[in-house]
Amino acid sequence: PDQVRRTLHLDITPTELPTMADYLTDWLAGRNTIKKGTVRSYESHIRLHLIPYLGHLRIDRLRPGHIDAMYEAIAERNTTITTLRASRDPAKRDQVKNQRVVGPRTMHLIHATLRKALNDAMRRHRYIDLNPALLVELPAARAPKPTVWTDQRVRTWRDTGKTPSPVMIWTPEHTGRFLDHTHDAGDRLYALYHLITFTGLRRGEACGLHWDDLDLDAKTLTVRWQLVQHGWATTIDTPKTTDSEATIALDTDTITVLRTHRARQHRERLAAGAAWTKTGLVFTTPTGGRLHPADVTDHFHHLATQAGLPPIRLHDLRHGAATMGLAAGVHMKVISNRLRHSNPHFTAKYYGAVLPELSHAAAEATAAVVPRRHSATRPA
Repeated sequence: PDQVRRTLHLDITPTELPTMADYLTDWLAGRNTIKKGTVRSYESHIRLHLIPYLGHLRIDRLRPGHIDAMYEAIAERNTTITTLRASRDPAKRDQVKNQRVVGPRTMHLIHATLRKALNDAMRRHRYIDLNPALLVELPAARAPKPTVWTDQRVRTWRDTGKTPSPVMIWTPEHTGRFLDHTHDAGDRLYALYHLITFTGLRRGEACGLHWDDLDLDAKTLTVRWQLVQHGWATTIDTPKTTDSEATIALDTDTITVLRTHRARQHRERLAAGAAWTKTGLVFTTPTGGRLHPADVTDHFHHLATQAGLPPIRLHDLRHGAATMGLAAGVHMKVISNRLRHSNPHFTAKYYGAVLPELSHAAAEATAAVVPRRHSATRPA
């Protein structure tokens, strides 16, 4: 009866109801009052996931089981990408080039997009009586904590090819090997990876950095822009939140690296001549154009493999910047400010127990609090 009343009200027959692909396309086109970043997220979720998996279904025939099957398929694809990416066979790694794992948080964002679209279908258009997305539960989106590549974990990885966590961090020794290898190879993006390593900049922030945002004499860098990847296209945009916009102090070595990079870019500009593109960016192609973020990531993995290092994501250099600061005794609030976290408690919770050296130091400090007449390390 409800379906009959709805059909009479809409003056359409059930067979005229839109497919999920048609409805989601029209629904996205009507999102005119929300931020561009949100529209980009909706578009990405719809194009990459919702339409490929659910688009063939008529909207009134969508069931919770269809949605569950979509998430199961995404999880299987994640497993495939992770396995091939960790392979020692370059051909297998190339199969998943530029492909990204869909994490738990992104799963929840995809679900939020679907839930919102179907709520509008139910309340505004009366295409359906019940939102099936409300009947689907996803596992809690707990972000995996960073895990350090200890010697034992590296040995296990070399034997099995498996990484113990989605978020892995190099030890300071690993990081030094990577930077030395990249520097000694004369790699033109050495300065970019050096900067990310010691400042914790995000990939888009490093790729969107302008020379006007650097004061090499004052040894500061101001985050004002980021290079955003939308599908394969890129655009320069402001940081997502105001907390991400901040001025960061730079160390003397990093200033030297940036000055050397600027001289190299000047030589490239002279060599390019009229072909040079004036973007004002610190890190560019050999002819001055924007770097593509995916190429920066792929090149990072290539260099890490050349250096014989265990795999990490480019973004994990940001985590490494935090843990190296903690190992050096930098106060947690200072690290939180440098990473531009909105809450220092998040920094403490996320990084507080990462490096084994820090855990051992904490154990020694705790034991020293208890006064003893005799030390357990000294014979009675």
